[in-house]
Amino acid sequence: MTANDVRQLLDYHYWARDRVIEAVRRLDIRAYTAPRDSSFSSIRDTLAHTYLAEWAWYSRWQGKSPSAFPALDQFADVESLSTAWQDTEQKVRAFVQPMSDHDVMRVVAYRMFSGVEATSPIWQMVQHVVNHASYHRGQVTTMLRQAGAEPAKSMDLIAYYRERQVGRQAGR
Repeated sequence: MTANDVRQLLDYHYWARDRVIEAVRRLDIRAYTAPRDSSFSSIRDTLAHTYLAEWAWYSRWQGKSPSAFPALDQFADVESLSTAWQDTEQKVRAFVQPMSDHDVMRVVAYRMFSGVEATSPIWQMVQHVVNHASYHRGQVTTMLRQAGAEPAKSMDLIAYYRERQVGRQAGR
């Protein structure tokens, strides 16, 4: 995997994140926090987990290994979650932007939440962040439908590529 591949995966990741956040913004606070039958107990908790997992991986890239996730309920509304996630996005992009193909192969040592020591190359960790988020965005889509809300616009990777192609053809 090249550094450009890593940056493009992150572009897709944040494009898809913004689509799901846009759909969730249309919910009232009760629907955002209502108990749901899924991996996490609400739309808020699913999105907060997805964000905090990314935060944990970024922390590991910075030489820190968090021992636990912060509380999911700290995000009282979608705006507080969106703001925190956009802040982390800026940090992730600043970390990845200057990387060369050689840099993305660098192996990072870290401690998992279980306390077990692990190592992974940066490109694999970024791929994991994107894949993990895709999994949970699918769950949020199901929960939005259960809530009777309109789901996000397509978040498929091919939809992202097609949209970018149209933008390039239009000179954007």
